Amino acid sequence: MKAGNSDDVNEGEDNVEGKEEYAEVKEQESSDASEQRNSDWTGQEGNSCSGNEVDHSDFAKAKTEEENKEVIKEDDSDRKKDGVNVEGNENEDRKEDERCNVASSKKEGSDGGKAGSSSGGIEEREDARDAENTQGILLVDCIQGPMKAVERGCSVTAELMESFTRVFVDSVSNSFYPVPEEAIGVGSAFEGWSPCEWDGVYRVVVPLNPPPGHTFHLELSSAGQMAARTFSVRVELVCTCRREQLGEKLLCLLHHSQEELWQEQKRSLLETLCTRSYLDVEKTCRWFHQLVRSSWLRVPQSYSWHLVFQPCSRSCRFQLSRGKKSLTVEMLFGVRQGDSDIFVVSQPPEAQEGGSGVWVSSSQPAEANFTASTAWPETYAVAEVKFFQRVARQVPCECLHLKCLQVFTCILRGTGFSSSTWKTVVMHLLTIVPLSRWSRREFVVHLWDMVAYLGCCLQFKRLDHFVLGNERLPAEISLPPAMRRVEPLNLFEHLARDPAAHSAAMQAYGHLQFRLWTLLSGH
Repeated sequence: MKAGNSDDVNEGEDNVEGKEEYAEVKEQESSDASEQRNSDWTGQEGNSCSGNEVDHSDFAKAKTEEENKEVIKEDDSDRKKDGVNVEGNENEDRKEDERCNVASSKKEGSDGGKAGSSSGGIEEREDARDAENTQGILLVDCIQGPMKAVERGCSVTAELMESFTRVFVDSVSNSFYPVPEEAIGVGSAFEGWSPCEWDGVYRVVVPLNPPPGHTFHLELSSAGQMAARTFSVRVELVCTCRREQLGEKLLCLLHHSQEELWQEQKRSLLETLCTRSYLDVEKTCRWFHQLVRSSWLRVPQSYSWHLVFQPCSRSCRFQLSRGKKSLTVEMLFGVRQGDSDIFVVSQPPEAQEGGSGVWVSSSQPAEANFTASTAWPETYAVAEVKFFQRVARQVPCECLHLKCLQVFTCILRGTGFSSSTWKTVVMHLLTIVPLSRWSRREFVVHLWDMVAYLGCCLQFKRLDHFVLGNERLPAEISLPPAMRRVEPLNLFEHLARDPAAHSAAMQAYGHLQFRLWTLLSGH
């Protein structure tokens, strides 16, 4: 994340750099711990994956079996420890609860005196597991994500958007311009994490509703992959005579004469922001810039912040500064697809989030592809941020999955796999591994889960899009009906077409395994 001065709103990012040790992976992977971890997941090729698809149900089944084994071992371990050092264990658990706010119950066996009958081999495995748990707690505590700085920037942005929305609604109330709704924060900042390549821009989507006497109709205007679709927003006039008869001061654009409309200085949206019959992104952007400019002095933030616009043809982007503090906000405007969490927007926030990778391309096309001013790309950013908010409310440690992302996008960056790929992997695992299992003691386990899941996807050259066709997607995330029934989109399709790229990706995966093993060995 880009930061200005030391007192910047975006300050406070301390990234723990992993040890950059390079060696031949096959030779270094001779460690028993690494081999055991890899064999637990990636070695079950016949069970976890079949055909050319990743079988999520078998991955979850394998995970459940391991959990059951761990529970049995943990019970034996607890029975042993009850007769040795119960007070020490309680103190350790109490410290853990204070650090992460985790309501983890202490597991105390009733027959601890029988622990002495355990064999030496079982004791060694239990000691190794306890060491791994301690290792995970130490490592998760070492990761200093930019949480406070990002949260502070999100809070400032959200408060400003609330102030703007109240002024916007009042400004367009007697016109035929689009009606802005409350802005929705999107992107990694509002999801609670930030990759190292994040540009430091806080992005929001401002939904636009049609003004009175108008309707919006979305028309698919692009062919090709579903995740790269673009739409045109067709604007139509509708009769408002009925509303006029009910006492509303509203002229019907269809049935009032042009002379009456001219006298009232009323122009339809078709005459102001459209090209032919379609809503024009660039015209809408210029109007929105003017709306923000005229509204700025009417919001309370104008008394303490200084606003400077930045040039952008498909969004409204500006910098706020106050003394040495500053942050950049980008307002994207969009049209909602029905009542769903899927939008068409002026430009996709995913393309600006730093999701580039050597072998994994973003699920959204780049901004340069949208040459037509009437092209509105589809985005799933609102649905994704809604998913992360849901997870944060349900996991025992609300930041653990985000720290997993920080490890692979910051500490172990530079392996060729994009931030968007790791984000997709984490989202899939959050729907496979029970949320109750995302505790600090299992941090190392989840890191290896992510690596194993990615390896399975690479082996079969298939990583499913998280939103499109995902049967595990929570029901509270609203999608257009047709979107739930589509065939899952393969984000690794290019690896299936290019053997050289797939070979390079597998080599990078081996290097990634070694770097993670090296990082964990140092803690």
